[in-house]
Amino acid sequence: MLTPLKEFATDIRIQQMEEFKTRGFGHLGGSLSITDCLAALYGGILRIDPKNPSWEDRDRLVVSKGHSGPAVYATLALKKYFPLSVLQTLNQNGTTLPSHCDRNLTPGIDMTTGSLGQGASTACGMALGLKLSGKDTRVYLVLGDGECQEGQVWEMALFAAHHKLGNFIAFLDYNKRQLDGYTADICDLEDPAEKFRSFNWYAKRIKGDDPDLIRETILETQKEQGDRPAIIVLDTVKGSGVKQIEAIELNHHVNITAELADEIIVQLKKEKEG
Repeated sequence: MLTPLKEFATDIRIQQMEEFKTRGFGHLGGSLSITDCLAALYGGILRIDPKNPSWEDRDRLVVSKGHSGPAVYATLALKKYFPLSVLQTLNQNGTTLPSHCDRNLTPGIDMTTGSLGQGASTACGMALGLKLSGKDTRVYLVLGDGECQEGQVWEMALFAAHHKLGNFIAFLDYNKRQLDGYTADICDLEDPAEKFRSFNWYAKRIKGDDPDLIRETILETQKEQGDRPAIIVLDTVKGSGVKQIEAIELNHHVNITAELADEIIVQLKKEKEG
């Protein structure tokens, strides 16, 4: 029997497969690997109002690895920001769901992202602005591990610690693969949690495929970080939760047939049923 958060994560994966089935290709690997993080955040952590996406006192989420937009869209649809049927328009002409997150098109998206590293800076700026305004809202940021090879991420890390942004929590999707290979071969991050600690961040490193554990860690982090920015390094698998996608060596952006998508959807629904 799945917990409510694990069931939510499974539903997000099912809706992603519906999106990719219609389009026939997409950023499957990195979308699936942040699904459990999204389930934890939208399963009770984020202060949001789907009926009022621009609510001034909402928490903010910036998915800096903007190519994982399909995972975010599936989550937003399940939270009723827009009808599930809109997912069928993913990355098509006239869609409100482009390949990468766009705040001007999609209800519930707080920042346009895709140029790696820039989402880190804009999220940090949001956190500083909210702190200066005296609001008690929080900013959450999702980073990719290939993205953390960008110098801009580490400039942000210095800035956030200097300005004591205790309203700021980042997540690193540490699936250890990037577009064309393994991070260890291309530009090794080694122990990213230790690196962020050296920048005076509060840092934790946990399994990234358990939304209940992620939720518990977020709540613990909120209590312990004080006036420091925080990062939760999530040890994930690219394509997490779908063995057929996990097994593809280069699964950053792949083709998917309608038959394979249907097979995966049936498999996920069986997991829900126990």
